[in-house]
Amino acid sequence: MPISIDDIKKLRQMTGAGMMDAKKVLEEANGDMDKAIELMRVKGMAKADKKADRATENGLVEAYVHGGKIGVLVEVACETDFVARTEEFKGFVHDVAIHIAASSPQYLNRELVPADVREKEEKLFEEEVVASGKPREHSAKIVEGKMNKYYAGICLLEQPFVKDPDRTIETLLKELIGKLGENIVIRRFERMELGAE
Repeated sequence: MPISIDDIKKLRQMTGAGMMDAKKVLEEANGDMDKAIELMRVKGMAKADKKADRATENGLVEAYVHGGKIGVLVEVACETDFVARTEEFKGFVHDVAIHIAASSPQYLNRELVPADVREKEEKLFEEEVVASGKPREHSAKIVEGKMNKYYAGICLLEQPFVKDPDRTIETLLKELIGKLGENIVIRRFERMELGAE
């Protein structure tokens, strides 16, 4: 199926991909724009995993205040000052700050959840499963599922993005890495709410 230049331009605008990449993906998707966008996401995530070990010495610290009652500081690092100044990078950092204000994550990722907190939650879920009368052989799988849901509620990278709940913050991050071609890392964040301790 011949791919039109208009379709290539449209895909480039939507994904930030290069001309040849957009053409190849559209050919692979037989001209199906939705399938092409999905393929671009998958390819972007594969690129992101390859860049994970590269040093990130530049970036931005974003401050966001919501209604004078919630304040957020977030640090997002990248490899070069050039990328740190792009609109895509700045927009991502701002969106992450808004997300933190709205979703109140406690940790960056599940590896940073303290062992005592993790163990306490697992124990509570195990007791809940036993009390529900579910067969013992299924309890480990049920507890694992409940823990994954728990992490998605408290860990920034696993939370569904407030502006697009079908994608997690980690998915957005990997898509941006694939698009900008650099390793990007959310280093740390702090959220303050008036009157909360």
